[in-house]
Amino acid sequence: MAISGKQLINGLWVQGEAGQYQAINPATAAAIEPVMSYASKVQVTAAVAAAEAAAPIFAATSLTERAAFLNSCADEIMALGDELLDRLSQETGYPKARAEGERARTCNQLRLFASTILKGEYLNIRIDTALPDRQPLPRPDIRFTNQPIGPVVVFGASNFPLAFSVAGGDTAAALAAGCPVLVKGHNSHPGTCELVAQALAKAVQKAGLPGGVFSLIMGSGREVGSELVLASAVKAVGFTGSQAGGMALFHLANNRPEPIPVFAEMGSVNPVVLLPQALVQNAEAVATGFVGSLTLGVGQFCVNPGVVIALQGPELDQFCRAAATALAKVPAGVMLNEGIAAAYHKGTAHLAGQAGVELVAAGEAIGDKAGFCSQAQLFKVQAQAFLANPHLQEEVFGHASVLVVCQDKAELLQVVSSLRGQLTGTIQAAPDELAAYPELVQQLRQKVGRLVVNNYPTGVEVCDAMMHGGPFPAATDARFTSVGTASIARFVRPICFQNYPAALLPAELQNSNPWQLPRLLNGVKTTAAVEA
Repeated sequence: MAISGKQLINGLWVQGEAGQYQAINPATAAAIEPVMSYASKVQVTAAVAAAEAAAPIFAATSLTERAAFLNSCADEIMALGDELLDRLSQETGYPKARAEGERARTCNQLRLFASTILKGEYLNIRIDTALPDRQPLPRPDIRFTNQPIGPVVVFGASNFPLAFSVAGGDTAAALAAGCPVLVKGHNSHPGTCELVAQALAKAVQKAGLPGGVFSLIMGSGREVGSELVLASAVKAVGFTGSQAGGMALFHLANNRPEPIPVFAEMGSVNPVVLLPQALVQNAEAVATGFVGSLTLGVGQFCVNPGVVIALQGPELDQFCRAAATALAKVPAGVMLNEGIAAAYHKGTAHLAGQAGVELVAAGEAIGDKAGFCSQAQLFKVQAQAFLANPHLQEEVFGHASVLVVCQDKAELLQVVSSLRGQLTGTIQAAPDELAAYPELVQQLRQKVGRLVVNNYPTGVEVCDAMMHGGPFPAATDARFTSVGTASIARFVRPICFQNYPAALLPAELQNSNPWQLPRLLNGVKTTAAVEA
């Protein structure tokens, strides 16, 4: 099926009724065929109604059925072949190898969720059987499980057109939980969105599920997104993007008659602390690794290292020289769209104009490159100037970073203490050096969702142990991750059945334990049946 520019609503592809547009190739600034369409308010309402109708049916599927569906989604995405990779590269400027890697991540996380839900641990099943003879009062039979929260709205991200978009982590987690998903696709890569939605629509059909289990809606401005968040049937929102965008959705959702959670992963400068002995021993390698992390993907990652903190001294001077040498070899890169490129140029100009800030290194100039390009830049500022100017903590999305030079350990700790919540915090340390900085470790533990040592923040492994989130403003709720199998917790809610007829209990709570899941039975973890 070719790209049609239509919306997917209740299993049907329909022409949007609220206008047309075209995607733009960021490498050339040329429009890309075909013409796409925007959904109307009436169409958004229809999609939400279909999701609401599908919710109880999808929630009632067995774990085996849902796992098979997730695997089918991955199969159908892979079946798109080079058509998907070529369109993704055309709409983002990403090389084909990056597109292949992101496709693999997207499909692998769908398969990971499939295997995860079969284990049943996310249900957190607890059973306390009745104690009719207990004194002074008997205990009734009480059983606890997690159930799907209901229809979920997912906003596709600009910088991950597959892994954080139509079938990305939020969608995979919500579908794994048994929640219908309404995706608000990103207008920078609508063709990529539609191709992936076509794959998921096929998987829905093959599984015999209602069409409302998955919908793709495109819209201009904030109208469509607002309509989706305000719809009474919608019970949660997943978002990856800017702080301004995430907070707008957060306030919208919390001012509804029935407030709902917005799980927004937002801006972060991901501080990197360079301890002195690490630089004494290997300043050049640390600098090379930092520049690689800074410029990966033209810096368009939410875990891009936007602030570096270090003590003054000859070892830091050596780091700066090595970083400048490495950065000078980095070509100007293509940014995802015109708006992101404009914001990067505005942000770096703003940094350069701040008191005490100087440019110490830069990548190759843009020159006569076409499209939406940018030059990598590294700035430097003294710690006291950084502490006095909160603007220097603002994220510049792209390959720009600020080196904060501290006079001593106390000043370094003061700078770290001043930071807001972050997705990651990184420490470069020599062997045994970390033990001399317990206050630094403790401070970062309070500031970040992921603490990295002698590695780099870019690269978010999709696995059971990953935490991708953090204290505000990195995310709207520091208790949850948006990557890894623990992210399913965002889209379930606990329910307790007391003195409920045994024959009518959900399968995972039945005495016989038909799915053979681990359960906390009278305080003991077991897969054993409940003795009647």
